[in-house]
Amino acid sequence: HYQSHCFKLSYYNEYKSYLRMTKRSAVELDSELNNVETFSLHSESENSDSDSDSEPESGYDFGVNPYRELGDDETAVRREGDYEDDACSSDEENIRNRVGNIPMEWYDEFDHMGYDVHGGKVARSKKEGDQLDQLLDRMDNPDFWRTVHDKMEGKDVILTDQDMAIIDNIRSSKYPDLGYDPYQPFEDLFSFEKMETPLVDTPEPKRRFIPSKWEHKKVMKIIRAMRNGWIKPKEEEDDKPKRPVYYDLWGSSDGASKYNPMHIPAPKLALPGNEESYNPPEEYLPSQEEKEEWENADEEDRKRNFLSQKFSCLRHVPAYPQLVNEKFERCLDLYLCPRKMKMQISMNPEELLPKLPKPKDLKPFPTTKAVKFSDHTGHVYTSDTNATGEFLVSGGEDKVLRIWEGSTGRVLSRVALPEVITCVRWNKAQSVIAAASGDTVYLLNPGLGDRVAVENANKMLLKLTDIKEFDHCKWYPLGKDKDGLRLKISHDSNVSHVTWHTSGNYLAVVLQNTPSSPVLIHNVLQQTSQKPFNKSRGLIQQVEFHPTRPFFFVLTQRYIRVYNLVKQAMVKKLMCSVKWASSMAIHPKGDNIIVGSYDKTLVWLDMDLSIKPYKSLQQHKKAIRSVAFHPRFPLYASTSDDNSVIITHATVYQDLVRNPLIVPVKVLRGHETHSKYGTLTAVFHPQLPWIYTGGADGNIWLFV
Repeated sequence: HYQSHCFKLSYYNEYKSYLRMTKRSAVELDSELNNVETFSLHSESENSDSDSDSEPESGYDFGVNPYRELGDDETAVRREGDYEDDACSSDEENIRNRVGNIPMEWYDEFDHMGYDVHGGKVARSKKEGDQLDQLLDRMDNPDFWRTVHDKMEGKDVILTDQDMAIIDNIRSSKYPDLGYDPYQPFEDLFSFEKMETPLVDTPEPKRRFIPSKWEHKKVMKIIRAMRNGWIKPKEEEDDKPKRPVYYDLWGSSDGASKYNPMHIPAPKLALPGNEESYNPPEEYLPSQEEKEEWENADEEDRKRNFLSQKFSCLRHVPAYPQLVNEKFERCLDLYLCPRKMKMQISMNPEELLPKLPKPKDLKPFPTTKAVKFSDHTGHVYTSDTNATGEFLVSGGEDKVLRIWEGSTGRVLSRVALPEVITCVRWNKAQSVIAAASGDTVYLLNPGLGDRVAVENANKMLLKLTDIKEFDHCKWYPLGKDKDGLRLKISHDSNVSHVTWHTSGNYLAVVLQNTPSSPVLIHNVLQQTSQKPFNKSRGLIQQVEFHPTRPFFFVLTQRYIRVYNLVKQAMVKKLMCSVKWASSMAIHPKGDNIIVGSYDKTLVWLDMDLSIKPYKSLQQHKKAIRSVAFHPRFPLYASTSDDNSVIITHATVYQDLVRNPLIVPVKVLRGHETHSKYGTLTAVFHPQLPWIYTGGADGNIWLFV
């Protein structure tokens, strides 16, 4: 009743304003307002206690527009279109579930599906059937195709023909309203009725009827300038006839005129050649195969739009049938092709390139093949030198570990291992070699070099007398083997990479297919093992120790994670910006890193500059297999499957303002491709600008 009372009161005010707008007289206004009994507040109070289900009183209809007077003749008082936002009902009144716009899946576990306007639970009508029930309903129910499920109310709604017509209009990109006419005549609601009273009725100002003082001053200023000669009037043209102006039609001047300052001459046609002559030489005449090929080809694919022909004299030359067509196309090209003036910059392309020093000024670096090491029968996967560079150790597919004399290529010893040797590293602080073969890492003393270093290595390796077992690994003593084998460490899976700490007491290994413990660190001095990570973050490719600081570098497919071993926390995460990294090398100073990848990209990373690469180089044509820094000279090398070894000069300055100087200086070639593999490993001589390279052909080359 309160809503009905407010609604009738608003209608009373609207009707009263309408009668005033139509300029009814005061007597007519009072008489008409007294006759409208439906808006009487007194009658409203009398009917307030009536039953809510009773019919509405005569003179008011809830199903029609509430802003009109309902008499016996149902004559509408107001004009249609005067009020547009006067809907008395809302689309939300018939909604039982008042939970709002939320996912109805939240009520799947409850017996109800929401709450009504009074806070009561709205029970579920029925649950949706499975696909079999839907199939049976589709076969039995003829209105299944126009039935949609209302998740808010939990019931099926059958769309009417009007709803289907609205959907068809929306899908056809038409207006949803069926009776809407987009081309109906426009009715100007603001200017079609002329108002009797003006909007502004202020009197005209006096300044509109007297001469302007400021215009008078401006005119006098112009007259004074003309008297003093500052402004000269335009000279009158003579009555004498002017001489006609002739233009040089065949002139070569292409200057811009005042009427067309951006004039650009059309490109000139190329002069005819020997192939367009009526009597060309024999070599310009096409053969029968060339004629067939020219005739079968499309017009756009033909090099020329004609075939050369030979005539005995000029009288026998017929008229060219395509002359009019070609001239017409030429005119179309000149007419439709836009031409624009472009400012050309006179600049030498060489000035855009950075000024780099010449390679001869950056010597020494390896340039020439010197010694060939040929004793392997398979791929050479890995190699390394001792601290002095006097000896070289290598391993590969033939399962034999070989120790060479670095300057002559003579084999000093051979050690047979049970599986393929994937990685070999020589301890620079101790005379100990670590070789990864399958799931086992062998520690051997080659017995070469200083006698004191050999005895210290034996004392360190022969401390272990019994088998020690740790998580994911076991230590086995081998005694004094004649081949130099002293210890072996067995793991749960194959070992892909090993590396020594600069002190020589710690050995880090990378295990394949072991997510729980992909990296292990062995203390060779105390014969203990530990795992620094509980799980791997990506597929680990290689690990390295920092040369001087307690940092540990872990290379995955796309990132390098730097860990502080003292604080046991990750310090930095570097982005390699490659798809799959293959190898990594740390600069002797420890602040710069180079990363090789299988997508033929070499990346230089500066830890002090940014976590992103400082420079990316794509110098190889195939995958990069290994990279290495020289421990003494400013050089680094990269090997690839294209059988090339690129030597690059890389100077790192102590001044942080200056960027590193990176200049490729030499490309070395000496290996052959076998089974799609090329040069697989490279290691620098620790004291001289030499490099040892091993390839898939089973050879090792020394470049000096």
